[in-house]
Amino acid sequence: MQKSVRYNEGHALHLASLARREATKRGFLSKRAAEASRWHEKWFALYQNVLFYFEGEQSGRPAGMYLLEGCSCERAPAPPRAASGAAGAKDALDKQYYFTVLFGHEGQKPLELRCEEEHEGKEWMDAIHQASYSDILIEREVLMQKYIHLVQIVETEKIAANQLRHQLEDQDTEIERLKSEIIALNKTKERMRPYQGHPEDEDPDIKKIKKVQSFMRGWLCRRKWKTIVQDYICSPHAESMRKRNQIVFNMVEAESEYVHQLYVLVNCFLRPLRMAASSKKPPITHDDVSSIFLNSETIMFLHEIFHQGLKARIANWPTLILADLFDILLPMLNIYQEFVRNHQYSLQVLANCKQNRDFDKLLKQYEANPACEGRMLETFLTYPMFQIPRYIITLHELLAHTPHEHVERKSLEFAKSKLEELSRIMHDEVSDTENIRKNLAIERMIVEGCDILLDTSQTFIRQGSLIQVPSVERGKLSKVRLGSLSLKKEGERQCFLFTKHFLICTRSSGGKLHLLKTGGVLSLIECTLIEEPDASEDDSKGSGQVFGHLDFKIVVEPPDSAPFTVVLLAPSHQEKAAWTSDISQCVDNIRCNGLMTIVFEENSKVTVPHMIKSDTRLHRDDKDICFSKTLNSCKVPQIRYASVERLLERLTDLRFLSIDFLNTFLHTYRIFTTAAVVLEKLSDIYKRPFTSIPVRSLELFFATSQNNRGEHLADGKSPHLCRKFSSPPPLAVSRTSSPVRARKLSLTSPLNSKIGALDLSASSTTSSPTSTYSPATSPPPHNAAVLETVSSDRTISENTPAVDIAELSPCRSPSTPRHLRYRPPGGQTVDNSHCSVSPASAFAIATAAAGHGSPPGECQGFNNSERTCDKEFIIRRTATNRVLNVLRHWVSKHSQDFELNNELKMNVLNLLEEVLRDPDLLPQERKATANILRVLSQDDQDDTHLKMEDIIQMLDCPKAECFETLSAMELAEQITLLDHIVFRSIPYEEFLGQGWMKLDKNERTPYIMKTSQHFNDMSNLVASQIMNYADVSSRANSIEKWVAVADICRCMHNYNGVLEITSALNRSAIYRLKKTWAKVSKQTKALMDKLQKIVSSEGRFKNLRETLKNNCNPPAVPYLGMYLTDLAFIEEGTPNFTEEGLVNFSKMRMISHIIREIRQFQQTFYRIDHQPKVTQYLLDKTLIIDEDTLYELSLKIEPRLPA
Repeated sequence: MQKSVRYNEGHALHLASLARREATKRGFLSKRAAEASRWHEKWFALYQNVLFYFEGEQSGRPAGMYLLEGCSCERAPAPPRAASGAAGAKDALDKQYYFTVLFGHEGQKPLELRCEEEHEGKEWMDAIHQASYSDILIEREVLMQKYIHLVQIVETEKIAANQLRHQLEDQDTEIERLKSEIIALNKTKERMRPYQGHPEDEDPDIKKIKKVQSFMRGWLCRRKWKTIVQDYICSPHAESMRKRNQIVFNMVEAESEYVHQLYVLVNCFLRPLRMAASSKKPPITHDDVSSIFLNSETIMFLHEIFHQGLKARIANWPTLILADLFDILLPMLNIYQEFVRNHQYSLQVLANCKQNRDFDKLLKQYEANPACEGRMLETFLTYPMFQIPRYIITLHELLAHTPHEHVERKSLEFAKSKLEELSRIMHDEVSDTENIRKNLAIERMIVEGCDILLDTSQTFIRQGSLIQVPSVERGKLSKVRLGSLSLKKEGERQCFLFTKHFLICTRSSGGKLHLLKTGGVLSLIECTLIEEPDASEDDSKGSGQVFGHLDFKIVVEPPDSAPFTVVLLAPSHQEKAAWTSDISQCVDNIRCNGLMTIVFEENSKVTVPHMIKSDTRLHRDDKDICFSKTLNSCKVPQIRYASVERLLERLTDLRFLSIDFLNTFLHTYRIFTTAAVVLEKLSDIYKRPFTSIPVRSLELFFATSQNNRGEHLADGKSPHLCRKFSSPPPLAVSRTSSPVRARKLSLTSPLNSKIGALDLSASSTTSSPTSTYSPATSPPPHNAAVLETVSSDRTISENTPAVDIAELSPCRSPSTPRHLRYRPPGGQTVDNSHCSVSPASAFAIATAAAGHGSPPGECQGFNNSERTCDKEFIIRRTATNRVLNVLRHWVSKHSQDFELNNELKMNVLNLLEEVLRDPDLLPQERKATANILRVLSQDDQDDTHLKMEDIIQMLDCPKAECFETLSAMELAEQITLLDHIVFRSIPYEEFLGQGWMKLDKNERTPYIMKTSQHFNDMSNLVASQIMNYADVSSRANSIEKWVAVADICRCMHNYNGVLEITSALNRSAIYRLKKTWAKVSKQTKALMDKLQKIVSSEGRFKNLRETLKNNCNPPAVPYLGMYLTDLAFIEEGTPNFTEEGLVNFSKMRMISHIIREIRQFQQTFYRIDHQPKVTQYLLDKTLIIDEDTLYELSLKIEPRLPA
């Protein structure tokens, strides 16, 4: 019989009386009885960790008590009520607050309680939780784990101490042995000393002679070595070694910082979260910790070893051997590969874990650690993604300063190649890696090298083949060579456009690129683009018919040499529009950034970086936008997630427009919005710029010095806020016919003006470098700024009529010309304390730059007071320029949007016509508007390239040739022509949304389906042609011929054709013909293996990607399935919208990158003549045999061997 537990009843009653008087919490609660439906109201009192309950508030003896230590308290749902009860009573019970006290041991039923008010119930729950001492128990457990850890450390130290003690004893024994040996040696030496001669007996004169000889030998030796050292210091090898050492020193510093970042990641996040996952109520599981921090600790240990090795090499300076360190690092790169592949998944797991409040609270506590310096966990997880590109750049720089005969050059090249292989895997995760790889690949292709491509901020835009027209002095076209020589052969250039530079190269027979000696590297800051040069030059009349208006001119004005002109010829109007649009946008970005920098730094206490930092909307996360750490071409953080409104706001921000953002937006906008919404936003920016542009952007746009720092924009009632009350245009510059005169614009901004008005006046100077001014209209010279026309080496004849630059180029790009610079008058530096020119003034100058030669009729009727240029006028001009810039890009590079949507086309035409009716429109803007209208209104008459429909209509020609009569070259050329026609016909909108994988794919993506069908038809034709031969020799000859065709396709960069043929040869019906393959030559088999290796799908078409990126330039036909696989991977792995409804713009950037690469190959055409007799054979579907029939025919040719 089990005995009952005794307790001190007197002491319990004493505690009950203390609880009635000094209880932490007391009051009436309803306690659930043993019966499920009955509740008894009791008076409860909580004292320390004991909960007493009484029958009533006046009761002296408790009815019961509960020990709360180790219990937990949680909210409980209201129990179900019987439906037969009164509705009012049921609602009253449902409104009560229920909670349950759970005890941490078996056999004890939970205590179910309820109260009338919710706040009272929460107070009871908090009090019970505090009385349970759960926090103390958790702290005790943590202390116990630390104690166990310290005990283990003590034991380890004891073992180490014993080992050291034994080592000391052994060393003492060794010391004693050595002492005895030394004593024995000394005794032997003493015995031998009497037999040696005494140096004291030597003659003093001989001693002096020896001393002088020793001195002279030392002096000569030092002099010789000094000469050797000085010669080496001045040698190129020493200079290269100094640069190499500096690269290594910088590498050590960067590695030290990286190891510290990994240390913070592991010790401030990984290890604490592991301990949290082992607690009784873990906020995160061990699996999630492993998923988030996969290989992070191993990477830290690896780089600690690598860093220690670097420091050891520095200790042995100047001998710096690094190759063996990279040999240690390279075998561990598979750890990085796993980390890279897991990166996107780790961020997804982390986002899911943050939905747990306990984990989110714990993570914020870890992130508040001072060692984190305000950085989030996502930031630390991203650092390893950027380390491999840094190593690639460092190794590239090391190799640039490492001699070819250096002992470790081959090892460094091997390490660089391995790291580049890893960086290719990181392509889908970090956009910067792809940009660096592209730049380095182009740099490797250029024989002379190109240092500007080592700048990581240099972003690749486009590449392609253009024809450079030969020129003579003064930029005149050479008419002699146009008709007799072939420009396509001699003048063909491979051109590369980057955000800051334009490269022009020639291609050698071996495929290597050579920069032009003159004009090979053009800095875009020194360039002015003229899109229609032949319409304005007297010596080129009629050349428009020669070139078909496909040429454009780049005027280069370097500061340290004479200006020159580069005339380039595009293959088609579409490609010319794409080139000129991209060049114009890059020049605009550079000019806008440079102008903002000059004006803000000279005339304001707000610098451009500070201006961007001051606008938190550009870099700080908000509920409707989230930024990444990567900067775009305008040095503004890239958008990771954003609402549609914020994306449209960034598109129309007047301060900058990044070309990469513009390309991404125009490629993918139909995923998250419509063309009508985008056009409506542009229309609002043009018509109502002050209501459409955020106020904060306008305030920072006009941030000036202390004098007008307090100014604000006019309110909504200002007449300048509406287009119908537009201000008059700025005064045009007077013309001059003197070859030595320089035109200047004097700008003043009176300090007492509340709107920051500008007085634009024109004056001509003869010999004085300073401009004259009128005391009535201009302040003293130190308060004026001059926009001066920079003189060039090209002179203008006296009898030549003065022609305005804007008139010379009716379609000049909307960028500020290079020859207009912001300068203080008289060549003197303007002090910031006296200069009052605002950024608005500078933008007025920049916007009005092309209007300095406006026809007189446009400026009549306005006096100087009406010509003032206020802030509203400048904003309208800048907004107009931005709208025209976006529309120009949209119309020239995305014409398919308007061909398929007539309503959109008419709305754009109406907007442009409305812009043309603006009386304030500058000549430059008017010409840009007219050019967009011309491009949008014209039909596709300039597209003279063949289409598949035209070829199909030609199939009714005389009988087609047979396979035997066609050469391999003819077949390869026509296969390439057909493949490229089909490939370039795919509109880019079909690449969005995985339409080719839907049930209605034929309706959603008809051109992709036609491309797939064409691929299958060509592959079936190859297989059918081989199987048509009855004898073995004919089949073997057919295989050899088709392999030769595939190799020619490879040489023509038609990798789609290569895969068409190799896939046909690998079909089971042909591959099983052993007797046929035995007749095929070894050379053909080796060539086929080489071709199959190039187009192999192994590693996501790793070899084909490498070939396309490094060894292939347009025109080319890539395999479309490779890009469709990439797009499907992106679509399936990343959602279009976040849970908050924000657009995943990082995904849009990845999609846009793939579409841009596809369109790059689509827009460059092959110069292959169409041969109807060959295409009729290739498109003859009557020659195709279906798969089942092919296999049956194969079995008849070579039956299966008996088992």
